[in-house]
Amino acid sequence: MAEFTTIARPYAQAAFKLAQQKQALPAWSDMLGLAAVVATDAGLRKLLDNPRITPAQLAELFVEVLIDIGGERLSEEGRNLIRLLAERRRLVLLPEIFVLYEQFKNEAEGAIKAQLITAFPATDAQKQTIAAALKHRFGRDVQLEYITDPTLMGGAVVRAGDLVIDGSVRGKLTRLGTALNH
Repeated sequence: MAEFTTIARPYAQAAFKLAQQKQALPAWSDMLGLAAVVATDAGLRKLLDNPRITPAQLAELFVEVLIDIGGERLSEEGRNLIRLLAERRRLVLLPEIFVLYEQFKNEAEGAIKAQLITAFPATDAQKQTIAAALKHRFGRDVQLEYITDPTLMGGAVVRAGDLVIDGSVRGKLTRLGTALNH
């Protein structure tokens, strides 16, 4: 996955710079999000890996699928990106390009995405407290996504960028086991 990130980063940066110049950050976000979903489709994934399909055919097929699903969201620049990625056999990078683009967009808008993963659904007060603490820590607005994961047993895990705060029961038990083994 790290290799995909390294390869996808220049494409995401170029898309972000172009979207910023055109003042079309949300439009590019929609377009890349749609393309990322299409690129993860199992049926289409088989075609992406098929060496018998030429890059031009691949680009044409991919663009047609995108137009059928959400044609109004696909700009000419977006089509050019699809063609470039198809030519280089890198359409599989679209999900990673989208993730990186969103990171660049959030940084430019002064926001950061974070996840609050809890064993049980968090209350509104808990959500607000976590969001306020993260906003204070990062000095930026926080877009908090809420996920319930019963395998945590209790507690919560917060992920924001490279920061991971593991306050789950499972995490504490793992750390205790590691400490006892040493």
